[in-house]
Amino acid sequence: MSGDRRPTLSDVAHEVGVSAKTVSRVLNGDGPTSAKTREKVMEVVTRLGFQPNLMARNMRRGSPDSTIGLVVPDMGNPFFGTVAGGIEDAVRERGLTLLMGSSAEDPAQERALIETFLSRRVSALVVVPSVGAHHDYLGGGSSGPPVVFLDRPGIGLATDRVVSSNRAGAQEGTAHLLAVGHRRIGFIGDLPAGLYTRRERLAGYRAALVIAGVPYDRHLVASGHDQDASAAATERLLDLAEPPTALLAGNNFTAMGAVTALARRRRKDIALVAFDDLPLAEILEPPLTVIAQDPAALGAAAARTVLARLDGDRTRPRAEVVPTRLVLRGSGELPPR
Repeated sequence: MSGDRRPTLSDVAHEVGVSAKTVSRVLNGDGPTSAKTREKVMEVVTRLGFQPNLMARNMRRGSPDSTIGLVVPDMGNPFFGTVAGGIEDAVRERGLTLLMGSSAEDPAQERALIETFLSRRVSALVVVPSVGAHHDYLGGGSSGPPVVFLDRPGIGLATDRVVSSNRAGAQEGTAHLLAVGHRRIGFIGDLPAGLYTRRERLAGYRAALVIAGVPYDRHLVASGHDQDASAAATERLLDLAEPPTALLAGNNFTAMGAVTALARRRRKDIALVAFDDLPLAEILEPPLTVIAQDPAALGAAAARTVLARLDGDRTRPRAEVVPTRLVLRGSGELPPR
Protein backbone atom coordinates (compact mmCIF):
# COMPACT_ATOMS: atom_id res chain seq x y z
CA MET A 1 0.00 0.00 0.00
CA SER A 2 1.32 3.47 -0.94
CA GLY A 3 2.24 5.62 2.04
CA ASP A 4 0.59 8.72 0.56
CA ARG A 5 -2.99 7.45 0.47
CA ARG A 6 -5.51 6.53 3.14
CA PRO A 7 -5.97 2.82 3.81
CA THR A 8 -9.23 1.33 2.56
CA LEU A 9 -11.56 -1.41 3.72
CA SER A 10 -10.04 -3.65 1.04
CA ASP A 11 -6.55 -3.00 2.43
CA VAL A 12 -7.68 -4.16 5.87
CA ALA A 13 -9.35 -7.25 4.38
CA HIS A 14 -6.21 -8.12 2.41
CA GLU A 15 -3.98 -7.81 5.49
CA VAL A 16 -6.29 -9.96 7.62
CA GLY A 17 -6.94 -12.49 4.85
CA VAL A 18 -10.72 -12.20 4.94
CA SER A 19 -13.38 -10.60 2.72
CA ALA A 20 -14.23 -6.90 2.85
CA LYS A 21 -17.73 -7.95 3.93
CA THR A 22 -16.29 -9.68 6.99
CA VAL A 23 -14.32 -6.56 7.94
CA SER A 24 -17.48 -4.50 7.52
CA ARG A 25 -19.41 -6.86 9.80
CA VAL A 26 -16.74 -6.51 12.49
CA LEU A 27 -16.66 -2.70 12.31
CA ASN A 28 -20.43 -2.31 12.19
CA GLY A 29 -21.20 -5.05 14.69
CA ASP A 30 -23.98 -6.32 12.45
CA GLY A 31 -23.10 -9.95 11.80
CA PRO A 32 -21.54 -13.12 13.29
CA THR A 33 -17.75 -13.28 13.41
CA SER A 34 -15.36 -15.20 15.61
CA ALA A 35 -13.53 -13.54 18.47
CA LYS A 36 -10.21 -14.34 16.78
CA THR A 37 -11.28 -12.64 13.55
CA ARG A 38 -12.58 -9.57 15.37
CA GLU A 39 -9.30 -9.26 17.28
CA LYS A 40 -7.23 -9.59 14.10
CA VAL A 41 -9.37 -7.05 12.22
CA MET A 42 -9.10 -4.47 14.98
CA GLU A 43 -5.34 -4.99 15.22
CA VAL A 44 -4.93 -4.30 11.49
CA VAL A 45 -7.33 -1.34 11.60
CA THR A 46 -5.19 0.24 14.33
CA ARG A 47 -1.89 -0.58 12.63
CA LEU A 48 -2.95 0.82 9.24
CA GLY A 49 -4.77 3.79 10.72
CA PHE A 50 -7.94 2.90 8.84
CA GLN A 51 -10.89 5.25 9.42
CA PRO A 52 -14.30 4.04 8.27
CA ASN A 53 -16.51 6.35 6.22
CA LEU A 54 -19.13 7.01 8.89
CA MET A 55 -21.35 9.06 6.64
CA ALA A 56 -21.58 6.38 3.96
CA ARG A 57 -22.11 3.70 6.58
CA ASN A 58 -24.87 5.61 8.29
CA MET A 59 -26.60 6.39 5.01
CA ARG A 60 -26.60 2.69 4.15
CA ARG A 61 -27.98 1.79 7.55
CA GLY A 62 -30.47 4.68 7.67
CA SER A 63 -28.88 6.01 10.87
CA PRO A 64 -28.02 9.63 11.68
CA ASP A 65 -24.49 10.80 11.08
CA SER A 66 -22.35 11.79 14.06
CA THR A 67 -22.42 15.45 13.04
CA ILE A 68 -24.37 18.62 13.84
CA GLY A 69 -25.05 21.12 11.07
CA LEU A 70 -24.69 24.82 11.92
CA VAL A 71 -26.01 27.48 9.51
CA VAL A 72 -24.85 31.07 10.11
CA PRO A 73 -25.44 34.21 8.02
CA ASP A 74 -21.83 35.37 7.87
CA MET A 75 -18.71 33.26 8.32
CA GLY A 76 -16.60 36.42 8.60
CA ASN A 77 -18.40 37.73 11.67
CA PRO A 78 -16.34 36.82 14.76
CA PHE A 79 -19.55 36.70 16.81
CA PHE A 80 -20.67 33.56 14.96
CA GLY A 81 -17.20 32.06 15.17
CA THR A 82 -17.41 32.25 18.97
CA VAL A 83 -20.95 30.83 18.88
CA ALA A 84 -19.62 27.88 16.87
CA GLY A 85 -16.85 27.36 19.41
CA GLY A 86 -19.42 27.21 22.22
CA ILE A 87 -21.37 24.53 20.35
CA GLU A 88 -18.29 22.54 19.44
CA ASP A 89 -16.93 22.49 22.98
CA ALA A 90 -20.23 21.12 24.28
CA VAL A 91 -20.83 18.40 21.68
CA ARG A 92 -17.26 17.16 21.31
CA GLU A 93 -17.54 15.24 24.59
CA ARG A 94 -20.41 13.27 23.05
CA GLY A 95 -18.37 12.29 20.00
CA LEU A 96 -20.24 14.70 17.70
CA THR A 97 -18.57 16.85 15.06
CA LEU A 98 -19.72 20.31 13.99
CA LEU A 99 -20.25 21.15 10.31
CA MET A 100 -20.66 24.85 9.55
CA GLY A 101 -21.87 26.74 6.49
CA SER A 102 -22.97 30.25 5.56
CA SER A 103 -26.34 31.34 4.18
CA ALA A 104 -25.04 34.84 3.32
CA GLU A 105 -28.43 36.09 4.60
CA ASP A 106 -30.07 34.47 1.55
CA PRO A 107 -33.15 32.32 2.33
CA ALA A 108 -32.64 30.22 -0.81
CA GLN A 109 -29.00 29.56 0.03
CA GLU A 110 -29.96 28.80 3.61
CA ARG A 111 -32.50 26.20 2.48
CA ALA A 112 -30.02 24.61 0.05
CA LEU A 113 -27.45 24.33 2.83
CA ILE A 114 -29.97 22.84 5.25
CA GLU A 115 -31.05 20.30 2.64
CA THR A 116 -27.41 19.38 2.06
CA PHE A 117 -26.99 18.79 5.79
CA LEU A 118 -30.18 16.72 5.86
CA SER A 119 -28.96 14.61 2.95
CA ARG A 120 -25.90 13.80 5.03
CA ARG A 121 -28.26 12.66 7.81
CA VAL A 122 -26.85 15.05 10.42
CA SER A 123 -27.91 14.27 13.97
CA ALA A 124 -29.25 17.81 14.54
CA LEU A 125 -29.47 21.28 13.01
CA VAL A 126 -28.65 24.64 14.62
CA VAL A 127 -29.80 27.51 12.41
CA VAL A 128 -29.36 31.28 12.57
CA PRO A 129 -32.31 32.14 10.29
CA SER A 130 -31.96 34.52 7.36
CA VAL A 131 -34.34 37.46 7.15
CA GLY A 132 -37.40 36.37 5.18
CA ALA A 133 -36.69 32.65 5.47
CA HIS A 134 -39.56 30.27 6.26
CA HIS A 135 -38.96 26.89 7.81
CA ASP A 136 -42.27 25.07 7.49
CA TYR A 137 -40.60 22.71 4.97
CA LEU A 138 -38.68 21.20 7.88
CA GLY A 139 -41.98 19.95 9.33
CA GLY A 140 -42.70 19.28 12.96
CA GLY A 141 -42.61 15.53 13.00
CA SER A 142 -40.45 13.38 15.23
CA SER A 143 -38.80 11.62 12.25
CA GLY A 144 -36.42 14.48 11.42
CA PRO A 145 -33.40 15.63 13.40
CA PRO A 146 -33.82 18.16 16.22
CA VAL A 147 -33.72 21.79 15.06
CA VAL A 148 -32.68 24.72 17.26
CA PHE A 149 -32.91 28.33 16.10
CA LEU A 150 -30.07 30.46 17.39
CA ASP A 151 -29.76 34.25 17.84
CA ARG A 152 -33.07 34.78 15.98
CA PRO A 153 -36.37 32.89 16.00
CA GLY A 154 -37.40 31.05 12.83
CA ILE A 155 -40.71 31.26 11.01
CA GLY A 156 -43.13 28.43 10.31
CA LEU A 157 -41.63 25.85 12.64
CA ALA A 158 -42.39 25.48 16.35
CA THR A 159 -39.07 24.40 17.78
CA ASP A 160 -36.44 25.36 20.34
CA ARG A 161 -34.69 28.72 20.18
CA VAL A 162 -31.85 30.44 22.02
CA VAL A 163 -31.48 34.22 21.85
CA SER A 164 -29.78 37.07 23.72
CA SER A 165 -31.72 39.55 25.86
CA ASN A 166 -31.63 42.03 22.97
CA ARG A 167 -34.44 44.33 24.03
CA ALA A 168 -33.48 44.45 27.70
CA GLY A 169 -29.81 44.99 26.88
CA ALA A 170 -30.48 47.89 24.52
CA GLN A 171 -32.87 49.42 27.04
CA GLU A 172 -30.21 49.19 29.74
CA GLY A 173 -27.57 50.78 27.51
CA THR A 174 -29.86 53.64 26.49
CA ALA A 175 -31.00 54.19 30.08
CA HIS A 176 -27.34 54.47 31.07
CA LEU A 177 -26.79 57.26 28.52
CA LEU A 178 -29.93 58.99 29.73
CA ALA A 179 -28.74 58.74 33.33
CA VAL A 180 -25.49 60.46 32.34
CA GLY A 181 -27.60 63.38 31.08
CA HIS A 182 -27.98 62.78 27.35
CA ARG A 183 -31.30 63.58 25.69
CA ARG A 184 -30.35 63.38 22.02
CA ILE A 185 -29.19 59.80 21.57
CA GLY A 186 -28.61 58.40 18.09
CA PHE A 187 -29.30 54.76 17.24
CA ILE A 188 -27.30 53.01 14.49
CA GLY A 189 -28.87 49.69 13.56
CA ASP A 190 -28.06 46.80 11.27
CA LEU A 191 -29.87 46.12 8.00
CA PRO A 192 -32.32 44.97 6.82
CA ALA A 193 -34.79 46.83 9.00
CA GLY A 194 -36.80 43.65 9.53
CA LEU A 195 -33.88 41.83 11.14
CA TYR A 196 -35.03 40.41 14.49
CA THR A 197 -32.03 41.65 16.49
CA ARG A 198 -32.32 45.15 15.03
CA ARG A 199 -36.04 45.32 15.79
CA GLU A 200 -35.56 44.12 19.35
CA ARG A 201 -32.68 46.49 20.07
CA LEU A 202 -34.51 49.45 18.54
CA ALA A 203 -37.53 48.54 20.70
CA GLY A 204 -35.29 48.57 23.80
CA TYR A 205 -33.88 51.96 22.81
CA ARG A 206 -37.38 53.37 22.38
CA ALA A 207 -38.60 51.86 25.65
CA ALA A 208 -35.84 53.61 27.59
CA LEU A 209 -36.77 56.94 25.96
CA VAL A 210 -40.42 56.47 26.92
CA ILE A 211 -39.56 55.74 30.55
CA ALA A 212 -37.37 58.86 30.69
CA GLY A 213 -40.03 61.02 29.01
CA VAL A 214 -37.77 61.78 26.04
CA PRO A 215 -39.57 62.02 22.66
CA TYR A 216 -38.54 59.55 19.96
CA ASP A 217 -36.96 61.33 16.99
CA ARG A 218 -36.77 59.23 13.81
CA HIS A 219 -34.04 61.54 12.46
CA LEU A 220 -31.73 60.15 15.13
CA VAL A 221 -32.10 56.58 13.81
CA ALA A 222 -29.62 55.47 11.14
CA SER A 223 -28.59 52.17 9.55
CA GLY A 224 -25.57 50.37 8.18
CA HIS A 225 -24.89 46.68 7.53
CA ASP A 226 -21.09 46.87 7.51
CA GLN A 227 -18.36 49.05 8.97
CA ASP A 228 -18.14 51.49 6.05
CA ALA A 229 -21.89 52.00 5.77
CA SER A 230 -22.16 52.46 9.53
CA ALA A 231 -19.36 55.02 9.51
CA ALA A 232 -21.20 56.96 6.80
CA ALA A 233 -24.46 56.71 8.79
CA THR A 234 -22.68 58.04 11.88
CA GLU A 235 -21.30 61.00 9.96
CA ARG A 236 -24.80 61.83 8.71
CA LEU A 237 -26.03 61.91 12.30
CA LEU A 238 -23.16 64.20 13.29
CA ASP A 239 -24.07 66.55 10.44
CA LEU A 240 -27.65 67.09 11.64
CA ALA A 241 -28.67 70.62 12.61
CA GLU A 242 -29.23 69.20 16.10
CA PRO A 243 -26.78 66.30 16.24
CA PRO A 244 -26.81 63.62 18.92
CA THR A 245 -24.58 63.95 21.95
CA ALA A 246 -24.51 60.17 22.39
CA LEU A 247 -24.81 57.06 20.20
CA LEU A 248 -26.07 53.52 20.70
CA ALA A 249 -24.49 51.19 18.13
CA GLY A 250 -26.68 48.18 17.37
CA ASN A 251 -23.99 45.51 16.84
CA ASN A 252 -20.26 44.96 16.45
CA PHE A 253 -20.02 46.20 12.84
CA THR A 254 -22.07 49.34 13.47
CA ALA A 255 -19.91 49.98 16.53
CA MET A 256 -16.73 49.74 14.46
CA GLY A 257 -18.27 52.13 11.96
CA ALA A 258 -19.19 54.59 14.70
CA VAL A 259 -15.69 54.43 16.19
CA THR A 260 -14.20 55.03 12.72
CA ALA A 261 -16.43 58.06 12.04
CA LEU A 262 -15.74 59.62 15.44
CA ALA A 263 -12.00 59.15 14.93
CA ARG A 264 -12.17 60.79 11.50
CA ARG A 265 -13.96 63.77 13.00
CA ARG A 266 -11.68 63.77 16.03
CA ARG A 267 -14.76 63.75 18.19
CA LYS A 268 -13.96 62.49 21.67
CA ASP A 269 -16.92 64.30 23.18
CA ILE A 270 -19.65 61.97 21.79
CA ALA A 271 -20.69 59.26 24.22
CA LEU A 272 -20.90 55.78 22.69
CA VAL A 273 -22.38 52.51 23.91
CA ALA A 274 -22.04 49.48 21.64
CA PHE A 275 -24.16 46.34 21.53
CA ASP A 276 -21.56 43.52 21.34
CA ASP A 277 -18.02 43.72 22.58
CA LEU A 278 -15.11 44.41 20.23
CA PRO A 279 -11.51 43.21 20.15
CA LEU A 280 -9.24 45.89 21.64
CA ALA A 281 -12.25 47.81 22.96
CA GLU A 282 -10.37 48.52 26.16
CA ILE A 283 -7.50 50.31 24.42
CA LEU A 284 -9.65 52.71 22.40
CA GLU A 285 -9.62 56.34 23.49
CA PRO A 286 -11.83 56.48 25.45
CA PRO A 287 -12.28 52.75 26.14
CA LEU A 288 -15.56 51.43 24.74
CA THR A 289 -18.59 50.89 26.96
CA VAL A 290 -20.53 47.86 25.69
CA ILE A 291 -23.64 45.79 26.16
CA ALA A 292 -21.80 42.50 26.07
CA GLN A 293 -23.45 39.41 24.67
CA ASP A 294 -22.06 35.98 25.51
CA PRO A 295 -21.82 34.19 22.15
CA ALA A 296 -20.05 31.18 23.67
CA ALA A 297 -22.91 30.81 26.15
CA LEU A 298 -25.42 31.09 23.31
CA GLY A 299 -23.66 28.25 21.50
CA ALA A 300 -23.40 26.14 24.65
CA ALA A 301 -27.11 26.65 25.41
CA ALA A 302 -28.05 25.57 21.87
CA ALA A 303 -25.82 22.52 22.22
CA ARG A 304 -27.39 21.54 25.55
CA THR A 305 -30.82 21.73 23.97
CA VAL A 306 -29.68 19.60 21.02
CA LEU A 307 -28.18 16.97 23.31
CA ALA A 308 -31.32 16.87 25.44
CA ARG A 309 -33.44 16.26 22.35
CA LEU A 310 -31.07 13.56 21.12
CA ASP A 311 -31.36 11.94 24.55
CA GLY A 312 -35.13 11.68 24.14
CA ASP A 313 -36.51 14.93 25.58
CA ARG A 314 -39.93 15.36 23.96
CA THR A 315 -41.21 18.30 26.01
CA ARG A 316 -42.66 21.39 24.36
CA PRO A 317 -40.30 23.72 22.45
CA ARG A 318 -38.38 25.97 24.78
CA ALA A 319 -37.18 29.55 24.42
CA GLU A 320 -33.97 30.28 26.31
CA VAL A 321 -32.77 33.86 26.76
CA VAL A 322 -29.08 34.40 27.51
CA PRO A 323 -28.62 37.67 29.45
CA THR A 324 -26.41 40.53 28.34
CA ARG A 325 -24.40 42.74 30.69
CA LEU A 326 -23.44 46.40 30.61
CA VAL A 327 -19.66 46.86 30.81
CA LEU A 328 -18.66 50.41 31.76
CA ARG A 329 -15.30 51.47 30.34
CA GLY A 330 -15.52 55.20 29.68
CA SER A 331 -17.06 56.01 26.29
CA GLY A 332 -20.59 55.65 27.61
CA GLU A 333 -19.89 57.82 30.65
CA LEU A 334 -18.99 61.01 28.75
CA PRO A 335 -21.43 63.77 29.77
CA PRO A 336 -23.21 65.92 27.17
CA ARG A 337 -21.42 69.13 26.22
